[in-house]
Amino acid sequence: MSRKRRAPGWPAAPEPLPSPVPDNHTHLESVLHVREEPGPDTLDSHLDLAASVGVPRMVQVGCDLDAVAWTDAALRADAGEPDATGPVPMSTGRGALLGAIAIHPNEAVLHAGIHEVAPDGLDPDPLPRHDLGLDDALAEVERVARANPRVRAIGETGLDFFRAGPRGRAVQREAFRAQIALAKELGLAMQIHDRDAHDEVVDILRRDGAPERTVFHCFSGGPALAEVCAAHGWFASFAGPVTFGANDDLRAALRVLPVELVMVETDAPYLTPHPARGKPNAPYLIPLTVRRIAEELGQDLDVLCRTLAGTTERVYGTWSN
Repeated sequence: MSRKRRAPGWPAAPEPLPSPVPDNHTHLESVLHVREEPGPDTLDSHLDLAASVGVPRMVQVGCDLDAVAWTDAALRADAGEPDATGPVPMSTGRGALLGAIAIHPNEAVLHAGIHEVAPDGLDPDPLPRHDLGLDDALAEVERVARANPRVRAIGETGLDFFRAGPRGRAVQREAFRAQIALAKELGLAMQIHDRDAHDEVVDILRRDGAPERTVFHCFSGGPALAEVCAAHGWFASFAGPVTFGANDDLRAALRVLPVELVMVETDAPYLTPHPARGKPNAPYLIPLTVRRIAEELGQDLDVLCRTLAGTTERVYGTWSN
């Protein structure tokens, strides 16, 4: 029996949303590494396509040192800084991007020189950027966050117990706590990466005190975690998995949350929503997820779009300043 092969090319653009909704978590530097024809192949073309379906704004997330530098340059070019330089081929002054930067938990392990096989079964794969120690990597995040006013969040940071053994988990806790402190010191929002670590993430947030605006990026918990978020006023951002057929528990969590704590993202180029699952993801596909959320909540689509946009600005501020 032959394995079904994925059809090449980017998914077709969905029907536009009735009101604009920001994508609050996307990795554009990785989106640009996807080579699919036909479809968008430049940063400008991705931003234009997203705007055409009602996604004119997004939060670009850089969570390794290379992506932090790329994000910094993209934010400066997008803001129209006359001296903006860097590896970001795009039109300047669009005003489409805000940023989040951090050292991802799996990156923290490599910066700390921990090379152990984790539950994922993969051998560690350090890159030249990991020659820099963890303290210095965190210091670079702080430097960029302080210097660039378009950086509005520290993230994604947190715990990933699927990709860390015992020593790696200790390092992840250290890096997570340091970045919680940084977000609070700078008055920034925080985006959390939480994989197979719900209880410990919540415990650290309770012990250290969560930043005022804390977002569980790509929320992956069930109703119990949703109840904790609701009790603490933490935001839950839903991505493509909320549209997958088997994820009833995730949709049950969505229904537990007050709608004013719900956000939406692509996490592009990963987690492409149904019915485009199996193809690459990009911000222009967020209408598929928004429509499924509206269906689950029994919300008028236009009302939900306006609520999501207002919540996103409440967390990150406006794109106009």
